[in-house]
Amino acid sequence: MSNLDRIQVLRNYILEEPQDPFNHYALALEIKEKDPAEALRIFEYVLENFPNYLPAYFPSAHFFFEHHQWEKARQVFENGIKLASLQQNEKAQKELKNAYQNFLFETDLE
Repeated sequence: MSNLDRIQVLRNYILEEPQDPFNHYALALEIKEKDPAEALRIFEYVLENFPNYLPAYFPSAHFFFEHHQWEKARQVFENGIKLASLQQNEKAQKELKNAYQNFLFETDLE
């Protein structure tokens, strides 16, 4: 399946199941290189409308970091770490904390 086919399939899934955060999240991941403006909008949408969807935090924070939106990246990392703690997901919490420490080191935002 080509990239364009996957994008269309994901758009169809969103139409069929707009309340499934995975569909939005997967589309953002699929298009982040080709259409960063739309990916940004989708990541923000997922974080705002599905704040308990933990898988979105790590890639969203990295996306914001890569696009020099450092304050937004910091906020997403911190919110993701809190959510992982609340959900008692130690693996995700550890991964987010490690990535956050690297982010702070690379940006000198401590």
